[in-house]
Amino acid sequence: MSYPPPRSPSPPTITHHPAGLLGSFPIPNIAQSAAGGAHYSGAPMTEAAQPRSSSGNTLCLEDDKAHLNRQQIMRDLKELYCCRPTREIFERTWRRDAVFEDPLTKCQGFDQYAPQWFAMPKLFSKSETISSRIMASTQSPNRLVYSQTQEYTLRYIGSKKRIESIILVDLDEDDKIMRMADQWGGNTPPAWFGANFLRRANARVTPWFMRLPKQ
Repeated sequence: MSYPPPRSPSPPTITHHPAGLLGSFPIPNIAQSAAGGAHYSGAPMTEAAQPRSSSGNTLCLEDDKAHLNRQQIMRDLKELYCCRPTREIFERTWRRDAVFEDPLTKCQGFDQYAPQWFAMPKLFSKSETISSRIMASTQSPNRLVYSQTQEYTLRYIGSKKRIESIILVDLDEDDKIMRMADQWGGNTPPAWFGANFLRRANARVTPWFMRLPKQ
């Protein structure tokens, strides 16, 4: 007596899950950019991670002076994100005409970008860097790229928000920041006309309400 051959097993099913963005707090300026970030699905991030060697332009860690400059930049940026801004940080690490941008603001020059950072301690009772990782450190172009997870606690409310982003830092010949872009979820800040208008407006409004500390 013959039996029909056994059936082949059904092929596996693959389910795709779209990535989603976190919502934002209604705070216009860099403080809102801190509270309104997005999830970035990438490699695990640790403080001890070293720059990737992806091309011949990658900064050689044997170049002590350049490496020390990058370390200082990373320390200064961490202080800013942890709500500990000082004028010394901007004088040491930033150009006066530097550009800072994220999805909610686009600042041109010290008078616009500095108030954004000094406003953060007034809005957040705590800001902690959970992890960061240098993704690229190159000399041509003179650029530093790193990923960061930051957790913010809103003052008075106590609500926490964890933000994951990719941060691009373009440096001049003296290794000072001339452009910095905080990309939520690794996405380029919006460039269409309406979004650009609102981002520029946010950059101009904050200095009206935020007095910088004296030297």
